[in-house]
Amino acid sequence: MQVTRRMGLAIFIGMLPALIIYIGIAMIPILMSFYYSFFDWNGLSHMSFVGLDNYISVLKDGIFWKGVQNNLFMMVSGIVGQLPVGLFFALLLNRSMRGLKAYRSVLFLPVIISAVIVSLIWNMVYGTESGLMNNMLGLFGLESLKQNWLGSPRWGMLSVSVTYLWQNYGFYMVIFLAGLQNISEEVREAAVMDGATGWRRFWFITLPMLKETIWVTLIFSISNSFRVFDLIYVMTAGGPAHNTEVMTIYMYTQAFNNSDFGLGSAVSILILLFSLLAIYAAKLVTRRNG
Repeated sequence: MQVTRRMGLAIFIGMLPALIIYIGIAMIPILMSFYYSFFDWNGLSHMSFVGLDNYISVLKDGIFWKGVQNNLFMMVSGIVGQLPVGLFFALLLNRSMRGLKAYRSVLFLPVIISAVIVSLIWNMVYGTESGLMNNMLGLFGLESLKQNWLGSPRWGMLSVSVTYLWQNYGFYMVIFLAGLQNISEEVREAAVMDGATGWRRFWFITLPMLKETIWVTLIFSISNSFRVFDLIYVMTAGGPAHNTEVMTIYMYTQAFNNSDFGLGSAVSILILLFSLLAIYAAKLVTRRNG
């Protein structure tokens, strides 16, 4: 019992610095935002208590719900795009080959590039006049398919989501790769000896043993989709006509452009609630489907 208590104390002391940092940079700002959300405040003048008025104003604003819709689109596109692509490259790299480290570095490179740089690169790809996309279409005689990709109500969010996929798939690739390397080689060898094909080994051995890893990537994908900001802000600033606006851009606009920090704080709390609700819904779905 004494040893167990000492071990528990040692673990607590070891975790204490990280816990203090987490409380300082995460919990305290959340609690402060929750407090400010009940006030009318421009950041300088006296705060005036307004109760739930900020939340009511936000929930009545159609632009906010457009942001919710776009965030849900980013969430779904991230789950069906980033996770399969990350798993695909993880499977390719989970083997012995010449230049393996170089391949891993190249595929992970978009993750470590600044979101601003990524946005500027893809703005050049989507450019109306000299963009790579339209030039390639013209090269193949598909002039009629040329678009203002980021300015189109039809293609704007899809274009942004492709950029978002390219920037982040490497993050999930690394997580899946770590999960794959924890699968016992003996299990794979036994499956090969039993005559299981590559597809059957993947479907009945690899995928079930990656269940916990998939759940981790799912949580990351959902939470990241609700906090995406800089990528879209640099590419489109939420335009045109709020077509690509997400909740974080709406929050930024209210707090810093309109100097309404109470309303902006209310939006930040709603973003947190939507994120938690989406994660809980994903948990129910995955539990139901085993």
